[in-house]
Order: sequence, then structure tokens, then C-alpha cells
Amino acid sequence: MKSMTVVVVGGGVVGFSTAVCIAEALPYCSVTLIADRFTPDTTSDVAAGILICSPFPDIPLEQQQRWFKETIDHLLAIAQSEQASEAGVLLSSGWQIYKELPADKVPFWSAFVLGFRIMTDRELKRFPDHKFGQAFTTVKCECSNYLRWMEKRFRKAGGQVVKQKVNDLQELSSQGYDVIVNCSGLGAKSLVGDSEVYPVRGQILKVQAPWLQHFIRDGEGQSYIYPGMHSVTVGGTRQVDDWRLEVDPEDSQDILERCSSLEPSLSRARVLGVSVGLRPSRKNVRVEREMVLLGSRQVPVVHNYGHGGWGVTLSWGTALEALGLVRKCLHEMRPRARL
Repeated sequence: MKSMTVVVVGGGVVGFSTAVCIAEALPYCSVTLIADRFTPDTTSDVAAGILICSPFPDIPLEQQQRWFKETIDHLLAIAQSEQASEAGVLLSSGWQIYKELPADKVPFWSAFVLGFRIMTDRELKRFPDHKFGQAFTTVKCECSNYLRWMEKRFRKAGGQVVKQKVNDLQELSSQGYDVIVNCSGLGAKSLVGDSEVYPVRGQILKVQAPWLQHFIRDGEGQSYIYPGMHSVTVGGTRQVDDWRLEVDPEDSQDILERCSSLEPSLSRARVLGVSVGLRPSRKNVRVEREMVLLGSRQVPVVHNYGHGGWGVTLSWGTALEALGLVRKCLHEMRPRARL
């Protein structure tokens, strides 16, 4: 008989990563994941899923490095296993290029990707508008595959999945959960009244260009070309406070023009589809716990949301952090239990 109950709200890459971490590490816990949307209808499904990151301003860099390292190590292990194809995880090599010299020539995550180095002048010749670049191998995660694989892994660990929209944490009070884990992304704006959460609209195209083997990313993060398992993702847009989920044909045209200037052969690629997602952005990702009054009971809530465009990149690291906070909550409830 499982003695403690935990609910995770959110069915994206952060929600499933957190649910898997808890279910596998705490076998005495009954873990339920509740969400109103699952793959292929989550923000994570639109994500390019390439592991790179910009730093959050007010979180210690060591902590962000740990999150990045834990995530890429987790995904590298999958990429090197027989599960790689089913999980949608692959190695991806390429270039990040800059029109102006960046303030940080060596990003905080450079030690954790493979073979990081500064591009040579000869390599930069193919990008005449750019002055500086970085070459490295990282991991790409095809989220539509990965989320299905993670759900399977979660169920194997005894987890339960419920399709339900949660508008307010109070709705969960009657279930008597011992701990609530909030991985609701942009939904946290209404779910827990967080006014610091805002959308950054991203539009991407999937194109058929099997001849492309290397990623190209403009250092500003506005234009990128990411070859994947079945297609090439080209993007994108970063439209702050834009809630539109409809495809904008002008954005599509602009994306194709920008990316074709980096890789001219893209002008011959066939467009397979266009998608829009809203990045759940926040000045700083929120990974912390608080006590919330639900009905007549004080219930610990662990928050893990606000990753912006870095949800895949930091998913396993922040999930492990959230697991540590769940352990503390349960330990304080049952100080004599062997947690």
C-alpha cells in the first residue's frame, strides 16, 4: 500500500520529467499527473528541443549549470541507448553564429556539450554577415516522441495519468493529496495567480531537407535551422506578450527568408507544416515550495515552471530539484519515515 500521495499538474516536458523523477525515486508515493493537454497538443511539442540556454538573471549560475548538466547527461545516456529512436533523442552538431562579438564568448554551459570550440575564420566564411561563432555537438529532443516515451516510463513506475483541466488549486483540495507539484507553465498565471508569467510567441516550420545535417543558430535566437529525425525545424519568432496561436503567413515568409539567407538550399525545401507555441516565460524560472491553504488544510506546493524557451534544456535538472523539495515536504510530514 502506497502511503503518500503526490499530484503533478502539467503534461509538458517539465511536468512529465518531474512526475517520472518522483515516481521512480519515491516508490512509496502514489503519483498522479493531471493535465488538460497532452502530446501532440502541448507547448513542448512545438519546441525545437535543442539543448542550449541563456542564463536567468537572478539564479546562481552554479545552479543553472547543474540543471543543464543533469539534463544533458540524462539525454546523452538515452541517445547512446537502444531507446534513442523511440524516445526521439539524438546528437546534433552545428554552429551558433553572431553578427557582433557576444559579451560572453564562452557560455556557461560550454563544458557540458561535446567538443565546444570557437569557429575558425575559414568556417565563418560561409556566413559573411557574421563575425563570430561557436561550434559544438549537443542533444536534440523530438518532444512528440519523447513525451510519449516519458508517459510510458511514468506509467511503468506506477504513475497514473488523468486528463482534466485544473483552473484553481482549490479544486484539488477534496482529493487529499499530500503534496501538489505545479508544472503548469503558462497556466501558472491563472492557476496560482503569478503575474510574472507571460507568453513569448514562437512560430516554426517543419521542412523536408534531408541533405541538411548540421544546425545553424543565430546567436540572437531569432533565426535557427535544426535538422531532426524526420524533418528540419526552421524558425522562428520571439513575440513578447503575444497570445496568438494562429499561424501568421507573414511570419512564415519572414522565417523562410531569414533562414534561406543562412542556408540558401532551404529555398528549395518543401514545407511540411507550420506550428505555433507560447513559451511560458518569466524573469526567473520558479523552483521553490510554499504552503497553500486548500479548504481547511495547509498543503505544501512545489513549483517548477517559467522556463521560457529552455524547458527541454533544463527539464531533468529542475525536475530533480523539485524532487528534492518534495522529499523535504514529505520528510517534514513524517519525520520518522525512511525517505
